[in-house]
Amino acid sequence: MAEICCGVVSRGEPAVAVTVTDSRETVSRTARRRRIEFERFKFVAGVDSLAQSSEGNRKRQKMELTTPIKEVASKTQEDESCCVLDSRAYSGTEAGEVAICPSFESVDEARSASTEAAVALLNECPTYGVMSVCGRRRDMEDTLSVHPDLLQRFDRIPERYHFFGVYDGHGCSHVAVSCKERMHKIVAEELDRLESNPSTSLDWQSLMETSFFSMDAEAATRRRGPEIPACRCEFQTPKCDHVGSTAVVAVVSGEHIIVANCGDSRAVLCRNGSPVSLSDDHKPDRPDELRRIEDAGGRVIYWDGARVLGVLAMSRAIGDNYLKPFVISKPEVTVTTRGEGDDCLILASDGLWDVVTNETACQIVRMVLRGSGLPVGDPSRPSSDKACADAAMLLTKLALARQSADNVSVVVVDLRRQF
Repeated sequence: MAEICCGVVSRGEPAVAVTVTDSRETVSRTARRRRIEFERFKFVAGVDSLAQSSEGNRKRQKMELTTPIKEVASKTQEDESCCVLDSRAYSGTEAGEVAICPSFESVDEARSASTEAAVALLNECPTYGVMSVCGRRRDMEDTLSVHPDLLQRFDRIPERYHFFGVYDGHGCSHVAVSCKERMHKIVAEELDRLESNPSTSLDWQSLMETSFFSMDAEAATRRRGPEIPACRCEFQTPKCDHVGSTAVVAVVSGEHIIVANCGDSRAVLCRNGSPVSLSDDHKPDRPDELRRIEDAGGRVIYWDGARVLGVLAMSRAIGDNYLKPFVISKPEVTVTTRGEGDDCLILASDGLWDVVTNETACQIVRMVLRGSGLPVGDPSRPSSDKACADAAMLLTKLALARQSADNVSVVVVDLRRQF
């Protein structure tokens, strides 16, 4: 069972006429509907209709369920973009259970509370929305990966981890698809091997490096299981070494945001209205990357931008065996403590960041999330899963409007505390 808030007049409740102070005219019917109190309803997954309202209600408003949504738009002659839109609100309770969470004025107060409800509230999976479009490319090589409740560990303090990832393939899509199907599983396996929750940045650095190296080894041997479909390049070359993918993943817990990046996809945190970059793009002309490539005996050639050996426009990636050791799969890892001023987390491929700045992206997402004008804890506030999906879609549309020539994939995570 899950709970949703819908704009429906409660049973037996008469319509209330609202008037504007110091005005002779009443508010229009549309304005009155905006001020109708929301009533909580419960629905069972798979049920298409709800019980009808009382006989006194002439009309029944259209219901919008906050269950996962997937919309796939096929290519057309006018717009050659394929897209996937997904959004989800996570209740955090088992079927038949009712979540009763206490009220806290701040995150610190919730952290200090020892009740199970307080811990569950801090560890609840944030709502999110994703959007992925082919754009002006002939083939779609981006993939997205979202796994709420990737793993729950019971240490001194119970911890739930939620996984988000963006993979931007090049050469072909099969490495990005492999990352989508396998990376979260590898990270979960590494977490499960630990005797306790990772407590330091070094612990997370070691865990993420091991996970990325394992993923790179799988990509090199092209281990294709039943969950990974065949790829077109397999029919051209038995072993395709010129295929790779970037990888930016975020593991979100109640206390921290762990970001591991390999390539030129990017993670940006919006904190107190300002962008905080949680990853640095691995470009061949970045001074430290250029030095590393040259020390390994490679060269950076400027051919339509800086490229490793004049071929690849990034200095780190999963796969790309023919460019090793110049292109490596070692990720850079950041561990950020969550704060009360955190608004959202944005993960996206370079198709967005090539034409949209961090500041603009944060302003757009923040504007959409705060669009209702109601405080986060207000029971009348709509759930933010649709807002996250709208924000992700708006960012992709902006990237296409600004002539982005690449695939565009965006994940928006609402990090505001639901107190």
